[in-house]
Amino acid sequence: MPFRATVLTLYPEMFPGHLGLSLAGKALERGQWSIEAVQIRDHAEDRHRTVDDTPAGGGAGMVLKPDVLARAIDHVSSDDDRPRLLMSPRGRPLTQARVRELASGPGAVIVCGRFEGVDQRVIDKRRLEEISIGDYILSGGEPAALVLLDAVVRILPGVMGNDLSGVHESFEGGVLEHPHYTRPQVFEGQEIPAVLTSGNHGAIARWREAEARRLTEERRPDLLKRDPAQPVKK
Repeated sequence: MPFRATVLTLYPEMFPGHLGLSLAGKALERGQWSIEAVQIRDHAEDRHRTVDDTPAGGGAGMVLKPDVLARAIDHVSSDDDRPRLLMSPRGRPLTQARVRELASGPGAVIVCGRFEGVDQRVIDKRRLEEISIGDYILSGGEPAALVLLDAVVRILPGVMGNDLSGVHESFEGGVLEHPHYTRPQVFEGQEIPAVLTSGNHGAIARWREAEARRLTEERRPDLLKRDPAQPVKK
C-alpha cells in the first residue's frame, strides 16, 4: 500500500505545497504516496464554525478546542492504525531514525496546531505524538508538517532516482555527510582533493569517512556523544 498522509489544518490550501513538485510531485502523480488536507473548521458545530477559545486560567492568545479537533481526528482515522502526529515546538525532535520508521509504515495523520496551542485533553485522549522540527516557533504547524513529509516521502521506495542517495547522507550513519565536489577540476584557485580523482575506491571511502567524522566533531559533537563507540576527540 502507498504511504498515505492526512493533514488536519485550518489552511488546507497550503498542501501539497512544494511536495507537488520535483521528485515528490512525480511520485504523487504515480500514486506512490497520497496526501489529503482536511479542514478542521468543517467539524465545528456552531454557525460561526468556531475552532478556538480563550485559555483556561487566562493569558494571551487562543487555544484549539478539543471537541472540534477530536471530531476531525475521528473522522479521518477512527479505523486505521496510522500514527497520529501533532507538530509542536515542545515535541520530541524529529530524527532521521523516526523518519525511516514513518516511511516504512502505512502513513500518518498529522495535526497542524495554530494559535497558542491545542487543548491537552485531545492530545491525551487521541494519543497524539508531539514532534518538533527545531527549537524555534512557527506561526502554525503547516510548514513543520511539510518538512516532516518531505523527509519521509523522499526515502519512500522508488521516489529518488538512486536509492543509495538516501543512504549516504547526513544522519544516516550517525554523522554528518562528507564534502562533495564536481567539475571543473579547479574553481577559483581551489582544486578537487586529489584522492577523489585517483580512482582508488578504498582510499576514497576512507577519505569520505574521515571527513564526515571531522565535520561532525566540529559542528555536531552531540551526534557522536550518542554513540559510546564514537567518543569525541579532545
